[in-house]
Amino acid sequence: KMYSYMIMDIGTASKSAAKADRYPCALVYRRFLFHQPVTVLHLFHTLSGLALAAFNFGSQIYHSAVCVLVQFLMLRLMGRTVTAVLSSFIFQMVYLLAGYYFTATEEYDIKWTMPHCVLTLKLIGLSFDYYDGGKEPSQLNAEQQRAALPTVPSLLEVCGFSYFYGGFLVGPQFTLRSYQSLVAGQLTDSPGKPPNSVMPAMQRFGLGLLCLTIYAIFSPHLSDSYFLTDEYGAQPFWYRCVFIMLWAKVILYKYVSCWVIAEGVCILSGLGYNGVDENGNHRWDACANMKVWLFETTPLFTGTISSFNINTNAWVARHVFKRLKFLGNKILSQVATLLFLAIWHGLHSGYIICFSMEFIIVNVEKQALVKDSPVLTKLANSPFYPLIYVVQQLFHWLFMGYPLVPFCLFTYDKWLKVYSSIYFCGHLFFFTAFMVLPYLRKALVPKREKKQD
Repeated sequence: KMYSYMIMDIGTASKSAAKADRYPCALVYRRFLFHQPVTVLHLFHTLSGLALAAFNFGSQIYHSAVCVLVQFLMLRLMGRTVTAVLSSFIFQMVYLLAGYYFTATEEYDIKWTMPHCVLTLKLIGLSFDYYDGGKEPSQLNAEQQRAALPTVPSLLEVCGFSYFYGGFLVGPQFTLRSYQSLVAGQLTDSPGKPPNSVMPAMQRFGLGLLCLTIYAIFSPHLSDSYFLTDEYGAQPFWYRCVFIMLWAKVILYKYVSCWVIAEGVCILSGLGYNGVDENGNHRWDACANMKVWLFETTPLFTGTISSFNINTNAWVARHVFKRLKFLGNKILSQVATLLFLAIWHGLHSGYIICFSMEFIIVNVEKQALVKDSPVLTKLANSPFYPLIYVVQQLFHWLFMGYPLVPFCLFTYDKWLKVYSSIYFCGHLFFFTAFMVLPYLRKALVPKREKKQD
């Protein structure tokens, strides 16, 4: 199973608050448009999304319009071909990277490229799904079968899908098939009526506001800029490490708040409807980008990763990692996937360092999770486990923050200064562990006796 890589650049906490502006759109849709023809719904989603884009980015909305139009023409003129998929991939990525090149600075930029990186994945995924629609079902896995498009969509349909207010700015990722089910009135727990999703949506909205409040209160005291001050460099080593740990925990609430508030919009519109569970309860997690409880409680790096940016992780797994199966090597597929993610985020060196470090951390943790050791099993079931859990959490968040430093500081002169101040402790620890753990495992796990004939 592919590792779910968690980091995604989505804007500042102010964008979390701005995401709340989408709730009125969902309410208008529920109250006045639910029973309207799909053409009316496509127009509403297109125009409302364009209005929100114009409000945030002004005339720069033409960038998204160009890419949507070109993508539609590729679907129409090039058909279900590998050439169409490759052309879409190359065009959309080159356009995005050109945008990064001409607009990026050494600071955090809130420009048209912020929502465009989300749109880029959406349009590339559209080309893959249309291509898959021409294959026999037996050639597709279950995910591909659910997303495959049997017919070419209309221009208005592609526009409604691209500009849908619930996912235009910061995601989540969803397929055109899901959007088609939404406008057909199928994503509801009450057939023929708007979904009973107000309370689930408000719960996510409230949780998002709580995360945003935590970020707003503590982020001024744990800012990125402090890393570059002489005061930080003059602090003791332990203080610098603890600052990274606390900073990482707080900085991630910025992302959590964005995604949870956005999820509430999707739930309110019905796009978040996900059928019923084994107990017959209706589920509203189809657009969930966060498992907040897991995020808060897991002591594992892989646990945090699997709780974070869920829909984007699923997109990358479906359209990049699994389609690299022809390489015949899982490690190569993972490296290529990480390289794609780093480039998709931007052209700064910090992204490469972040994802390469995460690759090492996740692989080390995978080796360290020895489940067949009697010694470690006994320790995990001992009365000392609560203390072990606390130590795990401290260690976990220290080294969750370690790869976040270059991700948030962008350029090598900045992240190199911070890493030098803590003596590259993360690199030293995990590279050493990577080499030592195979031998340690042999010592902890008893050899299995061979059965005699």
